Amino acid sequence: MTRASSIKTTLLAGLFGVFATGAAYSADFTVGANIGNVPWEFEDASGKVSGFEVDLVNEIAKRLGKTVEFVNTPFNGLFPAVQSGRINMAISSITITEKRLESVTFAQPYYDSDQSLTVTAASGITGLKDMGDKVVGVDTGSTGDMWADAHKGEYKLGEIRRFEGLQPAMLDLVAGRIDGYISDIPALLYYVKDKPELKVVERIPTGEKYSIMFNKNDPLATEVNAVITTLKGEGFIAKLHETWFGAKAEDTTSTVTVLDMPKGK
Repeated sequence: MTRASSIKTTLLAGLFGVFATGAAYSADFTVGANIGNVPWEFEDASGKVSGFEVDLVNEIAKRLGKTVEFVNTPFNGLFPAVQSGRINMAISSITITEKRLESVTFAQPYYDSDQSLTVTAASGITGLKDMGDKVVGVDTGSTGDMWADAHKGEYKLGEIRRFEGLQPAMLDLVAGRIDGYISDIPALLYYVKDKPELKVVERIPTGEKYSIMFNKNDPLATEVNAVITTLKGEGFIAKLHETWFGAKAEDTTSTVTVLDMPKGK
């Protein structure tokens, strides 16, 4: 998931892309992203950075008349990067939480999600009830990590093994080094759809909502939030949902409904 951490992709308002490897950022906005987080941000067969959130950020930049540079960053590194100002914003199916709102700011959400349990089809595991004393994989610092830690006793989970992204976790799952993987359900449903050896066996209701993350009280968050409101009104984000998930977004979800910017306590 972080196999090209030095690669940065510059996109002029979503219209063209150029690979850069220098240390200096030349774009108006630097956007941290955990490249490899399908279908949100990943490299396609041609090496181009693609995905739901990549398309969304490119369109936001276009509307603001700005250039964008994507900086490949491990998920857990996105938080200190945005807080220190090394990046202007961060994406990677980042869930809005009260705890995170204490130190960062989010624009309004654009996707509703839950966690999930993925196993190998041959394992015989049908859900969390079968995970007693089993090794479970999670992404370091993710809401799946938080959920597994909080519910370890309830489900008698064995070791919790932490990974920097989906790809290394899937390698260990297929190799039998872990018994199950807890992570965001949209990414896993997308990942396993052409892999019959893997199976999402349980949705874990967590009521999560994804958004773009900024440093605390950064005025850019308000600007981006206003563009998201416009894009929802035009149906642009709903169209992205159909493009990437092959299904229409429900009218009651944050993909369609205009919402306030989340506020921390």
